[in-house]
Amino acid sequence: MTRTVKKWTARDASKCIITPSDLDHKYSRGVLGVITGSAQYPGAAVLTTAAASATGIGMIRFHSSSGLAHLVLHTTPSVVVQPGKVTAWLVGSGIEAKKYSEITTWLRHRWFKLTTLQSVPTVLDAGALHLAGSLEQPTLITPHSGELSKLLTARGVSVSAEAIEGNPKKWVQEAANVLGVTVLLKGSITYVANDSLLIELPTATPWLATAGSGDVLAGIIGALVATNTVEILNDYNHLASVAATGAFIHARAADEASNGGPINAEAIIISIPKVMSGLIKR
Repeated sequence: MTRTVKKWTARDASKCIITPSDLDHKYSRGVLGVITGSAQYPGAAVLTTAAASATGIGMIRFHSSSGLAHLVLHTTPSVVVQPGKVTAWLVGSGIEAKKYSEITTWLRHRWFKLTTLQSVPTVLDAGALHLAGSLEQPTLITPHSGELSKLLTARGVSVSAEAIEGNPKKWVQEAANVLGVTVLLKGSITYVANDSLLIELPTATPWLATAGSGDVLAGIIGALVATNTVEILNDYNHLASVAATGAFIHARAADEASNGGPINAEAIIISIPKVMSGLIKR
């Protein structure tokens, strides 16, 4: 199935930013459950939680399977490190896929099992991508071309990373068809697809190709999903719009931080509130 391309704009993005009312509190503003980072990649835990916090959310619950809570709390002390009710999940950033290569292994783990016990919209990144299609809740995956190549090949669709890079518009739609989830394919031009939508993001600055940038994107999207949970559950297509908005904010924050020069992931996070403020004022 070929979809009509929707080019994402600031006006579109502004519609997915939920602003709090006088009646809101930390629980009603969205609670994001985060299972990210590992002994090999501890920075992913820090970056995902810091980015989610900068995006605007009521609470972040960080679930550490590698003793990373102290690192997260050092950067973002408002993060809660106790289990509890959440309105969305962000899972997999900075986690080695090989460690939990079997779906049954993931779902038996005390933290990952929570994603099935609390069936809320879920973002799968990096080491959790292979869970695509196995969860009952609305699911978004955020692969780059290499990750998508491995994922599709494992599902019987043999395609190289180079082929995906050569025609990302085709392969993001194919992935959505095969996997039955919303797919955000990262690249210089990011695409988002589900079973009926295809969204194209503006070209991002090449300076965005830096370590940890994907973790920041995952944190931004996770926060937006948590604040849009009601809208997503009422209309699954809204998950694609929220994902596109996260990518839009990510690219704009990179532009803001760069000003034509080099940046790092930490600088992108610092620029998120200013970018969102500009979108809200539209």
